[in-house]
Amino acid sequence: MKIVTISGSMRFAEQMKKIARELEAKQGYCVLQAVYNENKEKESLDELERIYAAHYKKIDLCDILYVVNVKGYIGEVTKNEIKYAKKRKKEIMYYENID
Repeated sequence: MKIVTISGSMRFAEQMKKIARELEAKQGYCVLQAVYNENKEKESLDELERIYAAHYKKIDLCDILYVVNVKGYIGEVTKNEIKYAKKRKKEIMYYENID
């Protein structure tokens, strides 16, 4: 069973949750998800740094980085995660095809 880390803008949080379920239930992957800020709480710089560090650790652990790029949108943070994953020879999958 391959491990997948989901990456994308938090504006796509609901889509990412649905995609995670699809990847696990229908396709048989083990999915590592982002931390969602459901209550829109203000996060301190220390908290954000810990969240980012944990997400990069998830990329280290995964076989595949799954990029949720709704309508082709990939933000700067996600672009950096893609670069990080590529340097570590991770497979990259996209929600929507890219040119």
